[in-house]
Amino acid sequence: MAATPQTEAPPAAKGADLQEMARRHLWMHFTRMGSFDSEHEMPIIVRGEGCYVWDQHGNRYLDGLSALFCVNAGHGREELGEAMATQVRELDFVTLWSYAHPRAIELAERIAGLTPGDLNRVFFTNSGSEAVESAIKLARSYFKATGKAQKTKVIAREIAYHGTTMGALAATGIPPLRTPFEPLMPGGTHVPNTDSYRWPEDRDPLWAADKIEEKIIWEGPDTVAAVILEPLQNAGGCLPPQDGYFQRVREICDRYDVLLVSDEVICSWGRLGEFFGCQHYGYQPDIITTAKALAASYVPMGAMIASDRVFEPFSEGTAMFAHGSTFAGHPVAAAVALANIDIFEREDLCGHVREKSDEFRAALESLADLPIVGDVRGDGFFFALELVKDKETKESFDDEESEALLRGFLSGELYRSGLICRADDRGDPVIQLAPPLIADTEQFEEIVETLRPILDEGHRRIAG
Repeated sequence: MAATPQTEAPPAAKGADLQEMARRHLWMHFTRMGSFDSEHEMPIIVRGEGCYVWDQHGNRYLDGLSALFCVNAGHGREELGEAMATQVRELDFVTLWSYAHPRAIELAERIAGLTPGDLNRVFFTNSGSEAVESAIKLARSYFKATGKAQKTKVIAREIAYHGTTMGALAATGIPPLRTPFEPLMPGGTHVPNTDSYRWPEDRDPLWAADKIEEKIIWEGPDTVAAVILEPLQNAGGCLPPQDGYFQRVREICDRYDVLLVSDEVICSWGRLGEFFGCQHYGYQPDIITTAKALAASYVPMGAMIASDRVFEPFSEGTAMFAHGSTFAGHPVAAAVALANIDIFEREDLCGHVREKSDEFRAALESLADLPIVGDVRGDGFFFALELVKDKETKESFDDEESEALLRGFLSGELYRSGLICRADDRGDPVIQLAPPLIADTEQFEEIVETLRPILDEGHRRIAG
């Protein structure tokens, strides 16, 4: 699919001026800044509507990643902007440090009404990393408050991403993200993930769950505070759990008095067809972390949602959870989040994902005839294609080949062809897709039509 010219007038700032300003002053995140010079432009996105965004040159792109799993209700929702303006006219800002405001109260009640079980206590943050950081601090603080101060360790999965702050980074299981900042917070330890594509055929389906119990015993049950898991693991390429995995993990956590944290920064707000990913897979966590699509990412917002049991030690007398941030629960962000939930309920976006997920999966599985596509996996509107050198042996690409394939060819070619998605090799090389939840047959077909010739060419280039 060729990029489509935009009919509206370009922005006032000239493209060359924006490029020069960006090269001189903008430090982008997780970005090789040396990639941009006078001959290689920085992608600059200037407008969004529905499932599409436009760059500074007027070229249109299908946002197949929802702006990093964020804009679940789609771009350009004017009513969300109106909610911001209305809130600013009423109350621009007050901190939640010893004060409350109506929108934070209303949003906390609204979220508690959507969560499973007794997850009724909502602690707002500004981001997903902060939500995970808050959960780790709460787990430690909870056990200190209940007389088990040695329970400080956190168990997570290999290759899992849980954020970039120092506590969250200790849970993150991706060595290249960890090693530049070592020594990290002590207590982070890791177990195998659920990537059954590369398991021996005779391996027990609950092997990965049982490895969590082995790790708890090895570390000492009296030292482990929490197990933190994504419902559908992002890094590594949309790794789904085996049937019964989370039910077994819940049993293990109960057996050893360990809190189960469901990291749903990506998997909440309809991404898997339910408001929360734990509902999709049928398990009850003690804490949920969320962010990204909570406020549609029109403004930053996150939250840690705790059970009544975990909240209880901080509920009376002089007890206090000694943690917070100035802007968490911002009135404008809370107003947007309330309006965003209104959209979800009015348009039944979760129901749309449940109705269309199989169609999306089938569209992607139609690419399985390509020699480079080894596996198609995921759930809801969150899927990955694992790329392989040899489908029969499942042989992957070495580091040099992966670099040439993903960053040397696929990323740039997909963008030039009008598709924003993720070419990632934090495990084995994958292409990840997570379009806005309003996407439908037209977008599924567009994704496949764009991917097919580019993946085919990518295989020819690497295979020689």
